[in-house]
Amino acid sequence: MSGSERPKRASEAFFGRRKGKTIRPFQAEALEGGLRRYGLDLASPPPSDLRTLFQAPVERVRIEIGFGGGEHLLAAATVEPTSGFIGVEPFVNGMAKMTAALAEAALSNLRLFDDDATRLLDWLPPASIAGIDLFYPDPWTKRRHWKRRFVNEANLDRFARVLRPGGLFRFASDISGYVEWTCERLDAHPDFVADLGGRAPSEPYPGWPGTRYEAKALREGRSPAYWSFRRT
Repeated sequence: MSGSERPKRASEAFFGRRKGKTIRPFQAEALEGGLRRYGLDLASPPPSDLRTLFQAPVERVRIEIGFGGGEHLLAAATVEPTSGFIGVEPFVNGMAKMTAALAEAALSNLRLFDDDATRLLDWLPPASIAGIDLFYPDPWTKRRHWKRRFVNEANLDRFARVLRPGGLFRFASDISGYVEWTCERLDAHPDFVADLGGRAPSEPYPGWPGTRYEAKALREGRSPAYWSFRRT
């Protein structure tokens, strides 16, 4: 799906604006070509084995929701060639940055989706995903916008449906109120249990490459938290 063909954001969507500043011509070209090559089409039913979505032979499939500039997703897909990754990013500028990077160094274990992550989650087969990452999502800090926070009961039910038993949902944020919100809802959900693997929440995940959002948070004096919750 090309940038001009993307559906407009629904009023209840969990992400904000679709576009920022005008992307450069080489980014627009990379975006069009990248979505042709890597984009997922949900018009057809998903394959029974999601590993067949990837050109590379992969052993498991993971999702990153709202990959932003793609720093973590690109690093993870590069160092874990036996894992297939589906990156979700509705923001055109973020997707353009990702596809421009892929034009320079292609990855055969990566697919992309440029719309609301709930559509992808509802499309996926049950117990088909090894892990879901949600890093530095929009915190929607105003109370009237809390209903647009991605972590809610309905989306946690979606996670529980698609995650394999033992699969991890990882959540990182520098907004303490959203961290508390997330932990409260995960603690209350019957299908998840906190599993930090011996880390403190303040310690980044093993092999964490950092992101530009994290760097901004640290510059501004905020302390990120890195939580993991296991699907029971």
